[in-house]
Amino acid sequence: MAEEGSPRLLRLSSTIPLFFLAAAALFHVSYSSDTDVLLRFKGTISGMDQALPDWVPGSSPCIESRSNWTGVICDGGNVYGLQLESMKLSGTLVLDPLGALGGLRTLSFADNNLVGLMPSLDKVGALKALYLSRNNFSGVIPDDAFSSTMSLKKVHLSENRFSGPIPSSLAEVSKLLELMLDGNQFSGTVPNLRQPGLKLVNVSDNNLEGPIPESLRQMDSSLFAGNKALCGAPLRDPCNSTNTHAAVEASHKSKKLSTLLEITIIVIVITVVALALLIVIFCIKHRRQGTSEKTSQTLSSKQLHRVEPTNVDKLEQGVPLHSSVAMKAPKEVEHGKLVFVSEGGVRFQLQDLLKASAQVLGSGNFGSSYKAVLANNHAVVVKRFREMNGVGREDFQEHMRRLGRLSHPNLLPLLSYYYRREEKLLVTNYFPVGSLAHLLHQGIHGSNLPSLDWTTRLRIVKGVGRGLAYLYDELPMIDIPHGHLKSSNVLLNENYEPLLTDYALVPVMNKSHASQILVAYKSPEFIEYGRISRKSDVWSFGILILEILTGKFPANYLRPNKCGADLASWVNSVVKEEWTSEVFDPEMKGTRNSESDMLKLLKIGLDCCERDEEKRCELKDALAKIEELRRVVEGDEPNSYVSEGEIMSFGIVTEDDLSFSKTHSS
Repeated sequence: MAEEGSPRLLRLSSTIPLFFLAAAALFHVSYSSDTDVLLRFKGTISGMDQALPDWVPGSSPCIESRSNWTGVICDGGNVYGLQLESMKLSGTLVLDPLGALGGLRTLSFADNNLVGLMPSLDKVGALKALYLSRNNFSGVIPDDAFSSTMSLKKVHLSENRFSGPIPSSLAEVSKLLELMLDGNQFSGTVPNLRQPGLKLVNVSDNNLEGPIPESLRQMDSSLFAGNKALCGAPLRDPCNSTNTHAAVEASHKSKKLSTLLEITIIVIVITVVALALLIVIFCIKHRRQGTSEKTSQTLSSKQLHRVEPTNVDKLEQGVPLHSSVAMKAPKEVEHGKLVFVSEGGVRFQLQDLLKASAQVLGSGNFGSSYKAVLANNHAVVVKRFREMNGVGREDFQEHMRRLGRLSHPNLLPLLSYYYRREEKLLVTNYFPVGSLAHLLHQGIHGSNLPSLDWTTRLRIVKGVGRGLAYLYDELPMIDIPHGHLKSSNVLLNENYEPLLTDYALVPVMNKSHASQILVAYKSPEFIEYGRISRKSDVWSFGILILEILTGKFPANYLRPNKCGADLASWVNSVVKEEWTSEVFDPEMKGTRNSESDMLKLLKIGLDCCERDEEKRCELKDALAKIEELRRVVEGDEPNSYVSEGEIMSFGIVTEDDLSFSKTHSS
């Protein structure tokens, strides 16, 4: 029997290497497949050689979940999306070659010079998001163009030259959330879009006519403006046979105007507008000269921009300035419109806001912040931004609507915004407890506020991590979903739950100013190599964890343009000197029997602050480890006293440094 089995065993063993060879071959095919597909696609569009120099044979577009090629979004080692925006790409767009990318879910070619007809989506039917805004696409979109893309959630085709009717196949896309068709030449009626999750439909500035479907009448009227023959709610023009017929006739007549007449009208309009602007500028200058000689108890527009200078550290720590003023704005602002982006809640007008009694909360690099108490005794915070002047109205409004749709227990919701080229206002609710920075660094000095105990600090870390992870999921097109994560941008509610503020502002900021003030731009990879990524937010999260554990203010450890000068470096240096017990904030109470968890969290913070971006941990991995501490803290199982071997296992202390567990319990 043994002799008969031996040949079979021999044959089985000989197949094992073949199995591994086959697996290796499959891996190679998978690796080369994404590379080959993207390189073939690169050759179809003009300008991609200059815009994408790192798309080269012999390299992989993704290394695990990290992008290795410009404009490539990766997930689990696969190509999840392409973000090729503002790259001066030209020519026609053909998406068929991308059909071989099985994991492809999002495509963005916004702000380029692409021309031609709407590209076919038949080969990329699994797409969830398509962004083609601000190009030169033209022509009629086939009625069945979206029949093969039932997973689409976001379709952005704004500011092109598409014409003809809006494809009825859009009504069949059951998961559709956003549809941006504004700034084109679409004609005909608006399709009856009844998707249950549909939140935004913008068809403004087209040639559409007829009644607005009932399913869209709850949306803002501005989303339908610029269509002379549209009628019905939310527009003021009701639909009836007389005005609808007249509007349609007027629309048809306007299309028959000769080119010469259109040019004449345009010239006249430009001339009138130029004269009007000159008159307005003259009046404003004259008014400012007159009002500058008067004194007032109210806060003028100039004063709003020029708040008294304060100590930078105090501003970073969120210390209120206790200065009461009445908010007053120039005439141009008073006639502006406050746009609400959140559903429900208190509603008020810009006039109500500007007349409210206000308290200056601070003035920083972004601008000034005010607490305004409205007539109904509801308190809000108004932030007036200085460095957004380069942002266009439509881009700003689109991004604010995107932020308004975000909803998470650990994000401070945006209530409303005001746009003017010279200034932008963002309005949020006011929380009296204040910022995490204030409680960490000022709450125990000259105040009745208690110091933060270990359990509260861990709960804050978890909440911040959850809020940051939510931003990562909801804003896949933004390199740094938060960008300015620090303790003064973490507010605490009455239950000491954290609320992230000042998030996702990178897309609406001047890039040069963003690189000077945003925390993410202080990461090692930007200081050393001039680049940022989603790992930059992870670095900021790590610094915040260390600040919460140590009670040290990170700005005290920064040295401009110097590598290795940050709070993480200080923590590492203390640990190397075998002073581990000296790392933790001596004001942190409630640490008895929690030393093991404190050391684990310290290790997670240091992993998030790894200087090598490739070695730095992923946010989801860091959050998973932090969530594991829940059972011990909430008492689901007893937390044993930390042992010497357990301290050693974390790799951040030495054999001689075992005094921590004896000296830090409280």
